[in-house]
Amino acid sequence: MQGFLGYSRDFWLLCISSMFFFGSFNMVIPELPNFLTSIGGGEYKNWIIASFSLVALISRPFSGKITDSVGRLPVMIFGALICALTGFLYIFISGVTLFFVLRAVHGLSAGFTPTGNVAYIGDIVSAERRGEAMGWMGMAGNIGAAMGPSLGGFIVLHLGIQALFISSSVMGFLSLVIFLKMKETLVPTERLNFSHFKINIQDFWEPSVRRVSMVMALSVFSFGTILTVIPDLSVHLGIENKGYFFTIFTLSSLLTRLLAGKASDRYGREPLVRIGCILLAISMFSLSLTETAFMLVFSAVLMGLAQGVISPTLFAWASDLSPVHAKGRSMATLYIALELGVSVGAYISGTVYANKISNLFWAFNLCTSFAIIALLYLLIFKPKYYI
Repeated sequence: MQGFLGYSRDFWLLCISSMFFFGSFNMVIPELPNFLTSIGGGEYKNWIIASFSLVALISRPFSGKITDSVGRLPVMIFGALICALTGFLYIFISGVTLFFVLRAVHGLSAGFTPTGNVAYIGDIVSAERRGEAMGWMGMAGNIGAAMGPSLGGFIVLHLGIQALFISSSVMGFLSLVIFLKMKETLVPTERLNFSHFKINIQDFWEPSVRRVSMVMALSVFSFGTILTVIPDLSVHLGIENKGYFFTIFTLSSLLTRLLAGKASDRYGREPLVRIGCILLAISMFSLSLTETAFMLVFSAVLMGLAQGVISPTLFAWASDLSPVHAKGRSMATLYIALELGVSVGAYISGTVYANKISNLFWAFNLCTSFAIIALLYLLIFKPKYYI
């Protein structure tokens, strides 16, 4: 049964839940470097994102396998539950080791829920509208991601860090409640058993989406970088709310996601991704030259436009190419590439930065290089098919 704009009730519930889910864990990100410094771990900032993303990466084969056998909803519900619980548990962290243990557990949420989300959309939306649908869901998630950092900064400034962690937990819980109102789309389903946790090399990799996954890994290197170093750059530029860049970046992304999704349905996925890679390279070069708040905002807008083009197009492209029986594994493969790119970007950029603002020129231009490599990869390595 079709509803608003031709999409079902469950599609819109998924979008709303995605908004709360991404808002939950994004709202704490800008404040975590200071929090880690306050408990004696300032020199480990480059592991804040990397530890989260690496566990998300490792969990992808499991979430993909369970998505294709037990169902989409159990995977989505489990991730939202982890998100709700870990947000609250940050309150009790007072040591560096426990902080990174919790960051790792928190990474499970990102390893499960988004995998189920994208497979669910592949079930309920036709290929002709898949790019547009990915744009809608991406827009909803980005609204949450846009609200999160600035809302988190506001909460910390007026109510303190513990109120931030409680708020993150509440948003995760709201996402969970919405998932419980939705219907399963996988038929037939299996009972969860020990065999679903036995994985082999095939569960890590779906060959049909290898080209899309390579572009994903190369393009999100930049995202891992900004998550790691932008809070410090913001403070250096005198911007009190460390979530400001992320809000501008995400709002800018919203402007292009839906339009890019529709355009990729009409003109093809690859031409849109090429445009996104060019915008990404320009945005990262602009960041490398940033010395004022205006330049920071300008770079955030450009990067948001780039990600708004690249992200929904790559997910729609992967869904187009994935076999019907392996949608979960295909999405897991794409997300493995995403987490690998974010983790490597976060770790390498943090190492290059080394808490010296002057080193950001090199960290951001490394991102510029990766965006250009992604573009060259699309231009040079041609598949036998075009979608």
